[in-house]
Amino acid sequence: MLSQFHINAVYVIAAILFILGLKLLSKPKTARTGNLLSALGMLVAIAITLLSKEIVDWTTIIVCLAIGSVIGVLASRLVALTAMPQMVAVFNGLGGGASMLVAWVALFGSADRFVAVAVILSIVIGGVTFAGSGIAWGKLSAVLASKPLLFLGQRFINAALFVVLIVCAVLFVLEPAPTSYYLYAIIGIALMLGILTVLPIGGADMPVVISLLNSYSGLAACAAGLAIDNVILIVSGALVGAAGIILTNIMCKAMNRSLANVLFSGFGAQKSATKVEGQANPITPEDAYLILEAANSVAFVPGYGMAVAQAQHVVHELGTLLETRGTDVTYAIHPVAGRMPGHMNVLLAEANVSYDQLLEMEDINPKMNAIDVAVVIGANDVVNPAAREDDASPIYGMPIINVDAAKTVFVLKRSLASGFSGVDNPLFFNSNTRMLFGDAKQSISALITEFKD
Repeated sequence: MLSQFHINAVYVIAAILFILGLKLLSKPKTARTGNLLSALGMLVAIAITLLSKEIVDWTTIIVCLAIGSVIGVLASRLVALTAMPQMVAVFNGLGGGASMLVAWVALFGSADRFVAVAVILSIVIGGVTFAGSGIAWGKLSAVLASKPLLFLGQRFINAALFVVLIVCAVLFVLEPAPTSYYLYAIIGIALMLGILTVLPIGGADMPVVISLLNSYSGLAACAAGLAIDNVILIVSGALVGAAGIILTNIMCKAMNRSLANVLFSGFGAQKSATKVEGQANPITPEDAYLILEAANSVAFVPGYGMAVAQAQHVVHELGTLLETRGTDVTYAIHPVAGRMPGHMNVLLAEANVSYDQLLEMEDINPKMNAIDVAVVIGANDVVNPAAREDDASPIYGMPIINVDAAKTVFVLKRSLASGFSGVDNPLFFNSNTRMLFGDAKQSISALITEFKD
């Protein structure tokens, strides 16, 4: 039987690993190490908890570790990077659901009011996270429409549900029991609020929603830790919750929007952008090659389309070819490019692009008017000048990468279709823009062939 001193000592080690992991996750160069340290911390915490309570033995832990490792390896190999946002949404949902179950089980061991309050917090936050993440997964997977889904009186219904939830929570705390009808009502209302909260949020706000749900999953775990009196669960949940809130705030600032605006405005539902019409200027890979060959500086601006085309490796290859010819090559990263925070960083890191070449929006924009060629690869909303110029646009006020200030802009897209937010892009019709239509990977490969020939 392990003593409480040894258990707490191991918990301290796990907490240190969590903190170090989060610190290392703040920089792309050290993110992988940070992820490994955090995972090791969680493994240590779970193992010592199971052993101290004599729930399982070492053999069972090792078998489960092997099974989980196989599942993890398969997921990392089989899940495409385009599906990474959906997988993160699933992880958030599972975290929220697990916290709900842990909190509910805590009622069978103790029914005092402090535990009841912690249980309610975990179940409500976990339920909202579980159901909301399911809707986020549906929007990201195109199972549900990415546009805001609104209906008459939606906010009043949400407010009414919240009031009923408070009443049921108070009644449950007065007489807590694991089979209380009030508890079942709270679970049902929490799930409904999760669905109704995410449904009215549009596709362009999904990066914010994912980071917010990640924060919720941490807060739900923290409350579950209070319910079962487990220190390391409280610490880890608080760390995840705080990190998620900070990241959510960063995402909101990157979009020049408040969190309340994201959650309650129904993105894209209140405004209608000016219809954009014009004549696009298409270009062939052969002609694009001639312009790139003469360029002294090139900035690649990746978006979700690069992930769909799996073009990150050929983009890096083209960038390397340009560098060997003396061209200054950079990669401009918008904080909400893709469909989750850091999506483009992950893609480019997989292709071994040097971290020193990745420039954030605030770093690349002052230099953009000196860039000879800006190559936009499947990005749309994050380079849309309507965010600066059209006050009727739903994305008006959102900071963008000012690619239109470059001397020449190549836009690699299959068509002139709008982005995930559904807003038309006047960039496509600018006089300095050339549209390289087709699959991004094939287009970049054609450019590489021109350089090699």
